[in-house]
Amino acid sequence: MTQDLAAFAAENGVKYFMISFTDLFGGQRAKLVPAQAIADMQEDGAGFAGFATWLDMSPAHPDMLAVPDPSSVIQLPWKPEVAWVAANCVMEGEDVAQAPRNVLRRLIDESASEGLHVKTGVEAEFFLMTPEGDKISDIYDTAAKPCYDQQAVMRRYDVIREICDYMLDLGWGPYQNDHEDANGQFEMNWEFADVLVTADRHSFFKFMTKSVAEKHGLRATFMPKPVEGLTGNGCHAHISVWDAAGEAATTNIFATDKGEGPTGELGLSEQGKYFLGGIMKHASALAAITNPAVNSYKRINAPRTMSGATWAPNTVTWTGNNRTHMVRVPGPGRFELRLPDGAANPYLLQAVIIAAGLDGIRTQADPGKRHDIDMYAEGHKVRGAPKLPLNMLDALRAYNRDKELKEMMGEEFSAAFLKLKHQEWNEFVSHFSTWERENTLDI
Repeated sequence: MTQDLAAFAAENGVKYFMISFTDLFGGQRAKLVPAQAIADMQEDGAGFAGFATWLDMSPAHPDMLAVPDPSSVIQLPWKPEVAWVAANCVMEGEDVAQAPRNVLRRLIDESASEGLHVKTGVEAEFFLMTPEGDKISDIYDTAAKPCYDQQAVMRRYDVIREICDYMLDLGWGPYQNDHEDANGQFEMNWEFADVLVTADRHSFFKFMTKSVAEKHGLRATFMPKPVEGLTGNGCHAHISVWDAAGEAATTNIFATDKGEGPTGELGLSEQGKYFLGGIMKHASALAAITNPAVNSYKRINAPRTMSGATWAPNTVTWTGNNRTHMVRVPGPGRFELRLPDGAANPYLLQAVIIAAGLDGIRTQADPGKRHDIDMYAEGHKVRGAPKLPLNMLDALRAYNRDKELKEMMGEEFSAAFLKLKHQEWNEFVSHFSTWERENTLDI
């Protein structure tokens, strides 16, 4: 049943709605709409100039309308008179094919037509920095191995507690919070759900975390590698596929107790194996979406960090319960993709997981040999496994070569994404850095 947003406002004391969409670069865009005007907006959408955001449009394009999805509405716990609602982008009566939420919605429908309902959870890591973003905010957080440091997490208790309290109030089922492996870094976990719900919550979590941090005079960043020499911000995704969506789901299609073959003995079914095979098959191209920033490749191709490990992959390998590989199968019926980072677009991350996995099932893709070694110490022993891209340009070229994945994600989306990301890369390489001057001025 479609929720009436005007009634929601009246029942909950909401004065304004933030009608929000996410552009190709993960930028969250919104219009603040008075509750008195929301009925028309729910029907027709709020008007935006697509060219003014990171979408492949010109100033001559007609209005892009962001039509709110009432099922996604969230009242801001820290400012209850405002409610956030995710929107679907429409132009002249048609879905905007390059808009990330629309890409995900189309792939959800495509997989559902084959009886596959993907559920995911994400582990969104972030740093709490000074307002200027030039250093971590806690001057006492200096341990060489700060992961799970109870003193450090309690020094930021007010921020972490406030965010966790809000997730509890929203019914997300948060279940643990911790200081992560880098100084100044934290992770907060909530329950898995259908991919669209997870994507909306991931998007809102970023907004909420930044807002709460600002309220406390800090700056939260999901940048993949904000501090040289420290572990970067990952955004690991836990993936399973079910027989139905939502609470109607009763059977995890990925789960098995047959114990046959390298995935079966880990509790991953044949369909789970093929889905994993799709992830492995498309991994190099996948990185363009899961690791979309120039800075991303300072995380997945990093030298050893101060703590002794990067906790990020650099090779396309999979394993059992072993955190040194790109994919691990930590328990029956699911696997963890450890490739994505904090810059990943919440909607495109989920979309590309479905796209690669669905292609894997259709083609019965073989995930390849399972490796149970420490990749950080013994990775040189692995023969034939592709290396992940060394930089954003390599990732974009891999994505452009991967015709199957491009088609699954949508040709219009892929063309727009590649065009704008190549522009970003060109701008980056045109930039003159301090390193260049220091190393070349007197050559």
